[in-house]
Amino acid sequence: MSQNGHARNGQHGNGQDGIGHAGNSHEHTGHVVSPHGSAIAVGSFALDGDEWFDVHEHGAHQLAWAPRGVLAVRAAGRTWVLPSTVALWIPAGVPHATGATCASLMRSLYFWPDRCPLTWETPQVVPVPGLLRELIGYLSQDGLSADARRRAEDVVLDQLRPVSVTTVRAPLPGDPRARRVAEALRADPADDRTLAQWGAEVGASARTLARAFTAGTGMSYGQWRTQLRLEAAMPLLAAGATVSAVARRVGYGSPSAFVAAFRRGVGVPPGAYFTRPSAGRAAPRPRPDGPAPTPPRPGP
Repeated sequence: MSQNGHARNGQHGNGQDGIGHAGNSHEHTGHVVSPHGSAIAVGSFALDGDEWFDVHEHGAHQLAWAPRGVLAVRAAGRTWVLPSTVALWIPAGVPHATGATCASLMRSLYFWPDRCPLTWETPQVVPVPGLLRELIGYLSQDGLSADARRRAEDVVLDQLRPVSVTTVRAPLPGDPRARRVAEALRADPADDRTLAQWGAEVGASARTLARAFTAGTGMSYGQWRTQLRLEAAMPLLAAGATVSAVARRVGYGSPSAFVAAFRRGVGVPPGAYFTRPSAGRAAPRPRPDGPAPTPPRPGP
């Protein structure tokens, strides 16, 4: 679970049905529609801000998505932040933790592997255009006829296409002195002290800290700090904060510098990642002006 979040234990694990929802354990926290003979089950779960399901895995493939709010998924040493414009495909058997950066509705689709033509072996980001959004809502209903469900399921599978974006990853280094620096920057990503200045505070030389970051994270200190700033920026942008305010909040001197860093780090500019295509209902998007909320402290 995240450092300042709370987890649900044993509620989202690998249960007897392959989804991880055995019996009626979710009658107060969620709802799963899984008619006999269907190829896709749909689960709906309300999550509070910074609430996480503990690490778990499923016997079915999962498409994690939030029609309302912002999801985050940790898997394979990476973190995905998912506004309602995108979802994450999680293959069966992949351990992962799922949570929310703000009050959210998580709507997960579960695909039985023996009836699913998709063979993606690693997590994949999938766009959610208007048609797919409406189909997911349609399949979340009880009482559909078997023929109606089958037709909708076929269209859902046809709509799933991965998009090339890079995950944001800012792991904590193992060295205790470097870890103190990392945790301080998680609390305030805009802190622009140099490694020499940090070293005077934690009792290590700049060179020692630089080596500790490289050894513990696989990145140079500068690369790691960029990843951390992007990780902190994601929930703010998804909540609709202005690009200029987010840039200042996470430590960039100008919006253009932040947009360039985002494009290099993620693969697309913020507007392409957070703006919904014209079909379907409007989604939160970076605003042209206004204050940014305080960035949450990303979890481990």
